[in-house]
Amino acid sequence: MRAASLWRRTLWLYLGTALAAAVPVNGATEAPSEYQVKAVFVFNFSQFVEWPQQAFAPDGKQFVIGVLGSDPFGERLEEAVRGEVINQRQLVIRRFQRVEDVQDCQILFIDRSQSGQLPRILTTLDHRSILTVSDLDRSSEKGVMIQFATLNNHIRLRINVESARAAGLVISSKLLRPAEIVTTNGGS
Repeated sequence: MRAASLWRRTLWLYLGTALAAAVPVNGATEAPSEYQVKAVFVFNFSQFVEWPQQAFAPDGKQFVIGVLGSDPFGERLEEAVRGEVINQRQLVIRRFQRVEDVQDCQILFIDRSQSGQLPRILTTLDHRSILTVSDLDRSSEKGVMIQFATLNNHIRLRINVESARAAGLVISSKLLRPAEIVTTNGGS
């Protein structure tokens, strides 16, 4: 059963990677939208990152994916995680307007509406075991752990491993392989 589960997760990751590589961001109406692809990626991050036990609420029954600021996903994120369970934890989506409201959260997507607040957000979340994700330009170089970057109309991943390690997170090599690795304030 475990081998089948690992195979399914790997298949989802490669499907998400293939979609990102093959689907133009502003492509035909039959292709998945930009935020459908990003929602699949966010779901996959939950399967290819390891969190320390203290990153979860004491009851440990939920795995929370949060969206900070405006929600560009609409229902797409709920659709991507509906019925999914990660390590016996139910996946839950929560929306936050202020970083101070973020408590028990494992993945936090920081919307573009928060661009002026990014340094304060990252300072507030510093050393908390929350995987930060954004599509803000150059956000990975500022300390966001995973950035969706658009290159030649395709979604690419830029990952700041240094920021993830500082938060006690371990990112799988399967996720790192197709990504561009960056450092805080440094670039590639």
